[in-house]
Amino acid sequence: MPVAVRALASIMLSDGSRTAVLQRTCEAATAIIPGVEEASVTILGDRPRTVASTGTMATQADEAQYRIGHGPCLEAAHEGRPVLVTDLGEEQRWPVYAREALESGVRASLSVPLEFGGETAGALNLYASRADAFDATMVDTAFDLAHYAGVVATVSDERDRAVKLAEELQQAMQSRAVIEQAKGILMRDRGCTAEEAFHALVRLSQESHQKLRVVATRVVDQATAKGTGADSTSS
Repeated sequence: MPVAVRALASIMLSDGSRTAVLQRTCEAATAIIPGVEEASVTILGDRPRTVASTGTMATQADEAQYRIGHGPCLEAAHEGRPVLVTDLGEEQRWPVYAREALESGVRASLSVPLEFGGETAGALNLYASRADAFDATMVDTAFDLAHYAGVVATVSDERDRAVKLAEELQQAMQSRAVIEQAKGILMRDRGCTAEEAFHALVRLSQESHQKLRVVATRVVDQATAKGTGADSTSS
């Protein structure tokens, strides 16, 4: 299997979390794009942060930009366009960042925007310790990799949301079942209506500062312990 295919497959076969997808993307970048020594992913959010990285050089270069407030990865993420730095030693756009990045070992970099669900959310950053490691011909490859990672990460997020929703629905159904059972016990024991039994549970919930499901479970457990649960067949 070609290296590129294996690298892309590893992104798809990660554990499914967005973080895992992005980490595998960084690893894939070092494997399939010539000249890349280290790679990272910047996510903007409330504040920019590095969520995946293959080494300290990349992480330090990212963090220098966050601290200073400008640099190639931030420009790519905010403006949604690729930013190529062929030789940081001659770079004039971000002089403060350039000095710090050179001290971290960076000499060249390429940052391309990263999208989730069609919206730019950050950047994929490629770093090298030698000048002219990247040129314009590599931009398309980096773009394609970032796009692929964004699609996989978005699907992963949607899958995670679907799983979470299913779990919430399951919990809701379980809660409803135990509440209905508790209502039945109170209706039988107190000779009250379903509405009155429900209000009694709500009152217990408020007085004990516990969720309605917890109160209902306690009612059912107590009735079961006494052998008088709602499903008891004894007369």
